[in-house]
Amino acid sequence: MMNGIKAVVLAIAVALFLKLLVFDFTIAQGHSMEPAIQDGAVLVINRLRYGVRLQDKYLLRWAKPKEGEVVVFYTPAGEMAVKRCKFLSDDKENFYAEGDNGSASYDSRSYGEVPLDSIFGKVLGK
Repeated sequence: MMNGIKAVVLAIAVALFLKLLVFDFTIAQGHSMEPAIQDGAVLVINRLRYGVRLQDKYLLRWAKPKEGEVVVFYTPAGEMAVKRCKFLSDDKENFYAEGDNGSASYDSRSYGEVPLDSIFGKVLGK
């Protein structure tokens, strides 16, 4: 009986570790990334793609997003967003978030550039 409880506790601990630090899931809301990502699609997010992020900044960074990658980040208003990454200058400390659905997308055309530290993952699948 005790081995069963230990196995369940270990499974929960591993699942929490993976969700908090490695992978996450979210459901796409809205039409800003159509046709690439449909409203209601389940997205898998790689939280370690660019480094280890704690709270609102990277503790350790080993990569930066590439032009065109779909990233998950917090907007300047603190809302979670999924957009395509664009770079407008050579500093590469900020990025331009752009939705695929032009005028139907609330993105950097409305709120400006976003710091790279706002990114918390890369979309792996949908």
